[in-house]
Amino acid sequence: MVVRGGAVDNITNLFVLYIDGWIVLCFFLYIKKVKKLIGFQLGMNISVIMGGMGALLSGVLLLQQFPFQYTVITFVATLAGMAVGGLFGILFDYQTFVTGLTNAAFMGLMSTMIGTVIEMPILFTLFLHGIFVLCLLTISLSIYRA
Repeated sequence: MVVRGGAVDNITNLFVLYIDGWIVLCFFLYIKKVKKLIGFQLGMNISVIMGGMGALLSGVLLLQQFPFQYTVITFVATLAGMAVGGLFGILFDYQTFVTGLTNAAFMGLMSTMIGTVIEMPILFTLFLHGIFVLCLLTISLSIYRA
């Protein structure tokens, strides 16, 4: 059985979730500005990645914050991911919108399952954010090379 931290961890999780939201918003504004340079295939990948990571990060961080609220967190993570995936997808076309929406829905449903089996929450959160930053860098480089 894993004993989670006290109030400091709870405040940290909320702060990290807040920062993640701002990063996604700033990246959305950047993508909106350069969307003319992006083809539909790269746009679909952007929509899938951002929606999936939004759902995964929100689900895992909220589950660390509220460890016994599985059902509510599943709904919130799924809806948050669908909103992010849909917003990024609607920048390009309807097919990209649907793809971002459905991928984020499945990631939101799975995020609480992943969050319940974490044994080292801080290490896993750092790992997830490392993947998130790597995805952002990969997307940025792909846009630059397009």
